[in-house]
Amino acid sequence: MSSELYINQKSNSMNSKFIASRNRLAKWSLAWVFTTALVTFGSQFLWDSQIITVLSISISLAVGVGMVLANRKFVNDGDELQRKIQLESMALTLGLAVVVGIAYSQLDTTNLIKADAEISVLILFMGITYIFCVFFNSRRYS
Repeated sequence: MSSELYINQKSNSMNSKFIASRNRLAKWSLAWVFTTALVTFGSQFLWDSQIITVLSISISLAVGVGMVLANRKFVNDGDELQRKIQLESMALTLGLAVVVGIAYSQLDTTNLIKADAEISVLILFMGITYIFCVFFNSRRYS
């Protein structure tokens, strides 16, 4: 009986650690989105100072590094299956982002699309791709 109790306690401990890591990642992600929006809209509507813009970009960059480290911790805190799902989802997202991003840029440089290729479109593509990959990989491995 005590071995079952130990396994359940260890499982609960790992689960609570993973949830705390997920919540930490969510907070860092929201903070980065906020600082990115502040840089974009603050320089357009709130201030007219390059010094403030450089400072806000520096803060956004630092928060972005914090988000990347929180993401790393989130992946490392998961169990073997969660790490496999995340790794495969990230690999697919990275590969597709490179291939689609280059094709998108080539469409722009060869004037096959009227609008300029914007990084925001690629970031949106990456976010959607990652969400779908995590969803389908979770279903696949569960």
